[in-house]
Amino acid sequence: MTKQAACPSVNLRLCKKCKICINICPKKVLEPDENGLPHVIYPNKCAACGLCAAHCPDFAIEIVPPPGAGSGEDYTE
Repeated sequence: MTKQAACPSVNLRLCKKCKICINICPKKVLEPDENGLPHVIYPNKCAACGLCAAHCPDFAIEIVPPPGAGSGEDYTE
């Protein structure tokens, strides 16, 4: 069984579109939509380093287990 990395979850209601998370991500997991809101586009590339969450001034990002992780699958944080 392969380990899946946790990835960011963005609360779009709290986000102020500063793009710090997009710019700081070393794996370029997040990309802005047409309105400038960040979205996780490449979850499999996420290293779960937490830089996006740590630098978000709006506390709009948290690192969460991938879908299905509660069903016995291994994941990395």
